[in-house]
Amino acid sequence: MRAIWKGALTFGLVNVPVKVYSATEDHDVSLHQVHAADGGRIRYQRICEIDGEVVPYADIDKAYDDGERTVVLTSDDFAALPSERSREIEVVEFVPTEQIDLLTLDKAYYLEPDSSSPKAYVLLRRTLEQTDRTAIVRFALRQKTRLAALRVRGDVLVLQTLLWADEVREVSFPSLEETVRISSKELELSASLVDSFSSDFDPTEFTDEYQQELRTLIEAKLEKGNAFDTAETFGEKTDAAGGEVIDLMEALRASVEKSRAARSGKAASDDSDAKPAAKKKPAKKKAS
Repeated sequence: MRAIWKGALTFGLVNVPVKVYSATEDHDVSLHQVHAADGGRIRYQRICEIDGEVVPYADIDKAYDDGERTVVLTSDDFAALPSERSREIEVVEFVPTEQIDLLTLDKAYYLEPDSSSPKAYVLLRRTLEQTDRTAIVRFALRQKTRLAALRVRGDVLVLQTLLWADEVREVSFPSLEETVRISSKELELSASLVDSFSSDFDPTEFTDEYQQELRTLIEAKLEKGNAFDTAETFGEKTDAAGGEVIDLMEALRASVEKSRAARSGKAASDDSDAKPAAKKKPAKKKAS
């Protein structure tokens, strides 16, 4: 695993240097869009609405629009914000674990001690275990102030971000306001049904059947030869694992050259002064 963030977990005068790792990962089959007629790859391009040119991601800033005016915010602007400069995960309070509403739990991260001695880390972990408390912490990550629950999972401290109170919708269903009579016999039978399904939860016993069937379908199509050659159709090379490797910058350069050539009424191949065009392979030109 690769750490996505480094900082210090602080509570009172105690400072615990930590590394932060994503605790979960997505195993869904990766799919992309193609032209139904010929299987050609369909790509999305970032096009400027003023000059019509494809813009490299490195040249893209963010902006706020109030309906009449637009304010552009650069990466330097975001870096200058106080909360973004902070590298601390601050403990603001310790609360009974049962008070954490499961509805508010969001993304989970593992914390690894990042010092020569993990004593302060272990001390905090054991304290949370002994007191049966969850630490509520506050920190800044990816241009947003986060509220999170710090809890114990095995020997590791887990940081699980929480939704803000105004991000959880209030709900009121008129149908639930009606008076409903439930007999003792109905409740008894329902409880009996629950008892018949009772078990200890083991997440490893469950699998994503849809993804399994999707992979089986893909493998069946490959075995029948119902597939395109990736290099010929998409103009891209594949890595050792069979995944597609996309040279994004080369594709963007080719797209810009093609757009400029179309506006000037010339073919890109006729422009002997355009060095990138001379290096461009026919397959990559088709992919763009």
